[in-house]
Amino acid sequence: SLCPQVKAFVTQDIPLYHNLEMKHLPGADPELVLLSHRYEELERIPLSDMTRDEINQLVQELGFYRKETPDASVPEEFQFAPARPVPTLLNPPAPTADSKTPSEHDEEEHLDL
Repeated sequence: SLCPQVKAFVTQDIPLYHNLEMKHLPGADPELVLLSHRYEELERIPLSDMTRDEINQLVQELGFYRKETPDASVPEEFQFAPARPVPTLLNPPAPTADSKTPSEHDEEEHLDL
């Protein structure tokens, strides 16, 4: 069962957020699952130990638009919110000091040419 803080968020706050849906999975710990526009999973964030205020702050920081009422209209600029790049997924890791650049790697591969 959901802790009271998460349950309050689910029942009272989720209806106010655009593009935020609740899927109940019996027996599963509550978590926020972020999906790409193609419904590919990007990240899972456990919610069990968070307060209702912390969860609301999190989803707003992630870019979800909070409406005044569940059936309020959503401004055009927020229709696809929170669609935006997720920095942790788009930036490749920086090369380490011992890694080779592609040209060094190619030269090493073709010493016999």
